[in-house]
Amino acid sequence: MTARTDAARGIVAEAEWTARRDAYQRRVDELIGGHVDRQSHGVKHPVVDFLFTYYSLRPAQLRRWHPGVGVVLGGPAARRYAEYSGYREVDGGVTADPALVQRRRTMLEFTERLLAGTRSRSAQFGCFGLHEWAMVYRGGAEAVRHSGTPLRLGAAGTDAVVESMSLRCTHYDAFRFFTPDAVGRNQIPLSRDEQAAREQPGCLHAGMDLYKWCYKLVPLVDSDLVIRCFEHAMEARELDMRASPYDLRDLGYEPVPIETAAGRAEYVRAQQSLAERAAPLRAELLTRCRQLLEI
Repeated sequence: MTARTDAARGIVAEAEWTARRDAYQRRVDELIGGHVDRQSHGVKHPVVDFLFTYYSLRPAQLRRWHPGVGVVLGGPAARRYAEYSGYREVDGGVTADPALVQRRRTMLEFTERLLAGTRSRSAQFGCFGLHEWAMVYRGGAEAVRHSGTPLRLGAAGTDAVVESMSLRCTHYDAFRFFTPDAVGRNQIPLSRDEQAAREQPGCLHAGMDLYKWCYKLVPLVDSDLVIRCFEHAMEARELDMRASPYDLRDLGYEPVPIETAAGRAEYVRAQQSLAERAAPLRAELLTRCRQLLEI
């Protein structure tokens, strides 16, 4: 069989796809090596651990490379993929099973609707990252979500910041962790049923969650997009926690003091930059969803 025939049938030669796989795994190792090492020693990290606790993909799962639907992996090494869920053997190699589209259709339709709705709305930049503050507002010591990490302004100072500004959270999965006293202070009530109608592209967490929607569609979606969304989530998480009420300076994170006018301006600039970088990732994932729904 000629190389041209292989390419026409979507078959990727073993030397090519294993090189892509190895480069991807090196990229992942560089990004999460510190987390894996800390995990092996039982050391917690209030910023990075979130990417593997709130988000359910384990490091080993993130490290597994997937080419995406429509690609046939050729050569003997591809037989290992036949053992993975969502793959099947075909003439010439192993590929992500197109039948998986039907089994994931509900997820695909929800994700397409959510991403399209988010992209259609104007970005809002007036929340100042107060969701983390609302999660500890008047909650006492038991509300502190990161054990052993001090509040930068103390409990009373944290409460005063929340009371001095409006809560404008639009992201349900942040809102659902608000303390009872903070829930009523949010500008609009949020619910799971209205999630797709409330998400907006300026939201830090809406950008972070592109990673979640991406990995939930693996192996139909390729790992190149997954890792780019993960890298975005890492950057957004750092801003999220730098603007939080926690004092993380011992870990090398300088605070973005959103209790001050200068701090709020700094937060908005960073938030706008992240929203701009999330937009093409959202558009790319939306395109993937629409293509898959046509299969």
